[in-house]
Amino acid sequence: MTEETLRLENIVKDFHMGDIVVNALRGVSLTVRKNEFVALMGPSGSGKSTLMNIIGCLDTPTSGKYYINGKDVSNISDDALADIRNNEIGFIFQTFNLLPRSTALENVMLPQIYAGVPKSERIKNAKETLMKVGLGDRMEHHPSELSGGQKQRVATARALINNPSIILADEPTGALDTKTSLEIMKLLEDIHDAGNTVVIITHEEDIALHAHRIIRLVDGQIVSDEPNKNIVK
Repeated sequence: MTEETLRLENIVKDFHMGDIVVNALRGVSLTVRKNEFVALMGPSGSGKSTLMNIIGCLDTPTSGKYYINGKDVSNISDDALADIRNNEIGFIFQTFNLLPRSTALENVMLPQIYAGVPKSERIKNAKETLMKVGLGDRMEHHPSELSGGQKQRVATARALINNPSIILADEPTGALDTKTSLEIMKLLEDIHDAGNTVVIITHEEDIALHAHRIIRLVDGQIVSDEPNKNIVK
């Protein structure tokens, strides 16, 4: 059986707003195995963003267990969580989150600066990764000089550079037009085909249909978790 990349066991997440307790996640359990391509879907308020934050080690659960590559990361220190985020998880955000005064090359190098990779090595790695996402001719351009699709490719290269266990994409096409969205989804498919584990968070059915497995959340609970029999290529 393929080894698991992440496993959540009965994850509960509560938020306290004055005297009111909001139950954002109500006992979520799921496993994602190596080289799966999974979509997490749900309407606003379903808990999918909260679940993404826990999967991405941006937040910790109120109760339950979360394992990445067999390691329990449910209650580790903030510094340890930061190391996990930088080395095990590659983030792709809807709004790109690029540094405006840095070139594409410098943006992609950033995770390796945090990881302490020597400068000559991280420049080499960043160049190679930008080539992989089709931006070999845009390395010295700043975000303001790039299209939306090119910005998302830079963000994708940044997510890939540390060879993470999982690529976590939050509404990766939300700020893009239809044609560019399809290009980015093709890029994510190529990344998956190269052996990477990919999890996308989306509310768009047509985007989710690119994934091989679709998990749907409603009111903080998984209501369905099924293989996608109509994969869009």
